[in-house]
Amino acid sequence: MHLGITLSQFLADEQRRNGSVPADLQTLLNQVAISCKLISNAVNQGALAGVMGNLESENVQGETQKQLDVITNEIFLEVNEQSGQLAGMASEEMEDVYQIPKHCIKGKYLLVFDPLDGSSNVNVNISVGTIFSVLRHEGTASHPAAADFLQPGTRQVAAGYALYGSSTMLVITVGSGVFGFTLDRNIGEFVLTNPNMTIPADTKEFAINASNQRFWEAPVQRYVAECVAGKTGPRGRDFNMRWVASMVAEVHRILVRGGIFMYPKDTKDPSKAGKLRLMYEANPMSFIVEQAGGMSSTGRQRILDIQPEGLHQRVPVILGSRNEVEVVVGYHAE
Repeated sequence: MHLGITLSQFLADEQRRNGSVPADLQTLLNQVAISCKLISNAVNQGALAGVMGNLESENVQGETQKQLDVITNEIFLEVNEQSGQLAGMASEEMEDVYQIPKHCIKGKYLLVFDPLDGSSNVNVNISVGTIFSVLRHEGTASHPAAADFLQPGTRQVAAGYALYGSSTMLVITVGSGVFGFTLDRNIGEFVLTNPNMTIPADTKEFAINASNQRFWEAPVQRYVAECVAGKTGPRGRDFNMRWVASMVAEVHRILVRGGIFMYPKDTKDPSKAGKLRLMYEANPMSFIVEQAGGMSSTGRQRILDIQPEGLHQRVPVILGSRNEVEVVVGYHAE
C-alpha cells in the first residue's frame, strides 16, 4: 500500500527544491510534530484521563487555565528543548522566556507557541489546536532575552498549527506555500494530504464574535451590517456567519473553503489594543494566510509588518480571502 509523503520526506524534498529547510530546521519541525502527536493523544483522551477541568490558577493573560493548558505547555517545552536546535522558547502560558536547560544542546532558532488554542472549547469537545512560529536567534547571548524574540512577522522562517478535530492535522509553511498533513495513527506519521493550500480571493462567509457587536468600531459595524443585509443590501449577495471560538479551527476552515475571520479592535476593554496575541497567534497565522494567497491586517496595517513591543502584545486581527479583507481595510481607511 502506498503510504504517501510523510512530513520528514516533504521537508527533505523542500530543501532539495528550494533550499528553504536546512537540516537543523528539518530536525526542529519534526520535533514540533512529535509534540503535536503527544498533545493530540492528551486531548483525545479527554475525560478518560481526568484532565478536563479548570485550575484555580490564571496564566499571564489573566485567563483561567484548563488542566490541559498546563499539560500541553509542558509537553511542548519538554519535547522541543531536546531538539538541539533551539536557543530559547516563549509560550502564551508563560510570562517570560523559557531558557533551554544546561544539559541540552542549544541551536540557533527561537520557538514561539500557543500550546492549546481555543482551550475554552475543551470541556465541550469542540476542535482546539496548537500554533507555533520559528524565528532565528540573531543575538550572541547564550540565554536569549525577551528582546531577542521581538521580531516582526516578516522574519519568521516557519510557522504552523495543529488541529485536533475529527482527525489531527498539521499545517505548515516555510515560506514557499502552505501544506497540510494528516496524522495516520496506523503508522504514527503525518502524511501529506493537502498540498499547496490556497484561499479563494472571494467568499460569502465571515466569522466574528457577534456578542461584541456593541463594542465594534464603525468600519466593522458597517461591514457586518452589509453582510447581514444580504441580497437586499449594498453587497447584493447573501453571506453566512460562523464562529467556533478557536482561531485554529477558524483559519483552517478559511484555508479549506475561503472566508474572512475578524477579531477587531473594540471598546470593550480600552486598555487592550486587541484580543489576540501578536507573537503566538496573529503572526504565525498571518504568515500562513499570506502564503496561501490571502491577506491579513489589523484594519490599519499589515500584521506581519508590526514591530513587536512585548512578548504578550495584543493586536486586532482581520484575515482571510483577499477581496473581503480589502473591503474591511478600505472602510478603515475611509
